[in-house]
Amino acid sequence: MKKSIKKTPFQPKLEDVMKAAATLKNVAAVTSLMPNLTYSKKYEANVLFKREDLQIVRSYKIRGAYNKISTLTVEEKNKGVVCASAGNHAQGVAYSCNKLKIKGTVFMPAPTPKQKIQQVKMFGEGYIEVILTGDTYDDAYREAMRACIENNMTFVHPFDDEKVIEGQATIALEILEQSEKKIDFLFVPVGGGGLISGLLPVFKSLSPDTKIIGVEPEGAPAMLTSLQKGSNTQLESIDKFVDGAAVKRVGDRNFEICKIYLDEMITVPEGKVCQTILDLYNKDAIVVEPAGALSITALDRFKDKITGKNVVCIVSGSNNDITRTAEIKERALLFANLKHYFIVRFPQRAGALKEFVDEILGPNDDITHFQYSKKYNKENGPAVVGIELKSEDDLQPLIERMKTHNFYGDYLNNKPDLFQFLV
Repeated sequence: MKKSIKKTPFQPKLEDVMKAAATLKNVAAVTSLMPNLTYSKKYEANVLFKREDLQIVRSYKIRGAYNKISTLTVEEKNKGVVCASAGNHAQGVAYSCNKLKIKGTVFMPAPTPKQKIQQVKMFGEGYIEVILTGDTYDDAYREAMRACIENNMTFVHPFDDEKVIEGQATIALEILEQSEKKIDFLFVPVGGGGLISGLLPVFKSLSPDTKIIGVEPEGAPAMLTSLQKGSNTQLESIDKFVDGAAVKRVGDRNFEICKIYLDEMITVPEGKVCQTILDLYNKDAIVVEPAGALSITALDRFKDKITGKNVVCIVSGSNNDITRTAEIKERALLFANLKHYFIVRFPQRAGALKEFVDEILGPNDDITHFQYSKKYNKENGPAVVGIELKSEDDLQPLIERMKTHNFYGDYLNNKPDLFQFLV
């Protein structure tokens, strides 16, 4: 009986990553490895940011997309490429098609913000056709695959592709060349796994003592769940807020590489990510998207381990829509337990609102939301009131004052079915 041979999982080879680096020369920037004073002081460590947000398409995705498309045969290039994306991958593919003079079709969900659609068209110029279809990424993906089959075109996967992984792996070569000292910790954002699965084999070969930590959003722990279960697992539902790293299922190749090499996989709350975004903007004038803040947000979890160490955080992208700023601030306040929503029952008499402001609110409390739908022919009329506090310790005294004066109706922060209409 012939003995079956177990297939070895793919992992990028150093020579192929170096070849990808040569391919990307003068296309993808060799981004800076920049010391960050704010976080270095905070954690008493040497914290450096690998600034992939400074790429021309404002994310590392140009590396994998260009490396993949450039390696196609002449016949494949003539037929064109297809991708499905509502974000950074679409821009990387568009720019690559423009540089290589190849026709590409990008399928995007119909609700994709106009700003993202315009960016894709701008980077692709006349080489990209954008097709809006369906309501979700999954809808766009199905249409993209259908187009590939019907037109015999090449699908450029955002992460589960050997050439894409090799392209992302070039970041590892740059970090190791740029760092003057041994790197003790490397924090990497994880979505589908394309970035971290490229970095892992290179670091384990050239800097085996570096501890590599993968970081996912708490609401989309696809890699963590898969590693815990020992097999690539699809999540039933996810929080899509960290859109650049929120996937239901990571790539098969990516999972296998992480299963072999990854030192630790963690998640961070979306609200804490939002606070990092605000801190980076206010303290360092750095604009990042939610996925770009993941690695930095994880530092607090390792503050006792990284003291005195050399630490690298990959800042993966800066494609942050300015219209999301209010939501980012809101989520940060909610995470810090400083923003609270109530149903307040106002007595139906003159002066009730003044009494609420003068007698119920603390000196540092601020009303940030007030919705009084209609007047009731009853003793009390309900209103939804959002209140921002200066300290989380002010919450319980506020609730007690509302109850004492018969204003308290209900607390909404812990009622997700109602709360989703407010945030």
